[in-house]
Amino acid sequence: MNALKHDALIQNAALRSEIAFVQDLESSTVLYQKNSDAVRPIASISKLMTALVVAESGLPMDEMLEIIDEDVDRVKHSSSRLSVGSRLSRADMMHLALMSSENRAAHALGRNYPGGLPAFVRAMNDKARALGMRNTRFVEPTGLSSDNVASPRDLVKLLTATSQHARIQQYTTNDQYSVQPMRGRQLVFNNTNRLVKNANWDIQVSKTGFINEAGECLVMLTKIEDREVAIVLLNSSGRYSRIGDAVRIRDLVEKSNGLAML
Repeated sequence: MNALKHDALIQNAALRSEIAFVQDLESSTVLYQKNSDAVRPIASISKLMTALVVAESGLPMDEMLEIIDEDVDRVKHSSSRLSVGSRLSRADMMHLALMSSENRAAHALGRNYPGGLPAFVRAMNDKARALGMRNTRFVEPTGLSSDNVASPRDLVKLLTATSQHARIQQYTTNDQYSVQPMRGRQLVFNNTNRLVKNANWDIQVSKTGFINEAGECLVMLTKIEDREVAIVLLNSSGRYSRIGDAVRIRDLVEKSNGLAML
């Protein structure tokens, strides 16, 4: 009876996201799923793979990279605080790409890979295949293209892989970071996921995303009552609905844990 109550509690969640997938990583138990087999655009969640390829490339993280005109978004015309001519280390470019979803930084990371962007995108797709992400495809490193697609189950594999890298863990969960991209110019960037500032959350890896085709997206690897849980939310409507859904999922997991102990 307790197991039945547990399943009913979890499955009856009223989430705003079109696609949701929640999994206990230790037991592999699926705690919640909604349209979990769908393959959809993943927007800036793509930057987790961008960071993973860079982190495993062996390229010097202190090498200075420059933002050039080629890094400017001519498709979605997304804004950026990194003007052409900005120079930051590869580590700082990764930091801003992950924490603040900086598109020009992500593009510069891919462009400065041996062989340039084509080789970088190949490396992204090769890594996806190596991780068993069978329903995933990348065409560029930022997520601005709606042709970057994946399934929720694939994104859990990506979260798990990125959690093995302390640098990615740190960069995705820092709430604020300052850089000096030009002489005499200091810029402060904030995390796009406000939950990382909440002391009640223990988040190991986090990434948000948004383009019109993908809606509001959020993926997280977090601990809920000593339970490692992967949360994938795609195509949520409304600016704060993905955060609300994450909070609702946390409440449900905590309640289900309470039921399991009865």
